[in-house]
Amino acid sequence: MSEIDILSFGETMAMFVAEQTGDLAQVGQFHKRIAGADSNVAIGLSRLGFNVAWLSRVGDDSLGRFVVDTLGKEGIDCRHVAVDPLHPTGFQLKSREEAGADPQVEYFRKGSAASHLSIADISPALLQARHVHATGIPPALSDATRELSFELMKQMRNAGRSVSFDPNLRPSLWASQALMIREINALAALADWVLPGLSEGRLLTGFEDPADIAAFYLDQGAEAVAIKLGPEGAYYRTHMDQGFVAAVKVENVVDTVGAGDGFAVGMISALLENSSFPEAVQRANWIGSRAVQSRGDMEGLPTRAELPTRSVA
Repeated sequence: MSEIDILSFGETMAMFVAEQTGDLAQVGQFHKRIAGADSNVAIGLSRLGFNVAWLSRVGDDSLGRFVVDTLGKEGIDCRHVAVDPLHPTGFQLKSREEAGADPQVEYFRKGSAASHLSIADISPALLQARHVHATGIPPALSDATRELSFELMKQMRNAGRSVSFDPNLRPSLWASQALMIREINALAALADWVLPGLSEGRLLTGFEDPADIAAFYLDQGAEAVAIKLGPEGAYYRTHMDQGFVAAVKVENVVDTVGAGDGFAVGMISALLENSSFPEAVQRANWIGSRAVQSRGDMEGLPTRAELPTRSVA
């Protein structure tokens, strides 16, 4: 096994979560955490015992130190996080909502240090990882981060490593919807495992039915596709098999942010342990259900000891 099991890359922001419900303009107290879909997945995989390397940039500021310190405490290898003296660490404000409601999020990330990640940040050591997980967020940040996403995925796949991709659409970060669709689908074509949500899949492919969305990506070169259906569970399709896996029933949804990242943690971890695809989707659904029961983007992600026995490969 290589020293690095999984490479993840992108932007981790500081996140200030409101302590009270209501309009963010009226909130006086916030709790400081970190946020970022790519690093949520990195944290989840690290908690399950994988050696995870994180490629990113932070500003030479207190928020950057907070981000790196928090990731380091999660056991993530941050040796490939550069400190940028010219650009700040991005941050966001997140509202506190009544149970189950989607929070309001305001981003302060334009021109951030992480948006200046580039191909020059790729070191040979990173390319020795067994697996790379990518999302559609880094390619939306800048031309340089988009080039980085394509280069990493191409090099890893050409080297015979496995590649997973979650579209994680952020339309507000793209110049146009047409550009977003074209670039995201081009990146998905470089992945072995594609993990869209149903609404994302419909927008990206123009198909309504999960089976047709999955077929679109299989035809582009994916080995397998798992489509998140929210409370309905997930649909998966490979070249050999397809099916639905029921969701885990959740009585009290606290915070929906991070559920898709939990799903990715379940898929990647199980598949790297040689589970079958249905078993991987089962674990993914279970971890996603954990994520929505805690306030915060990654607080509900389980440790290895907390995984249910039946979903462990």
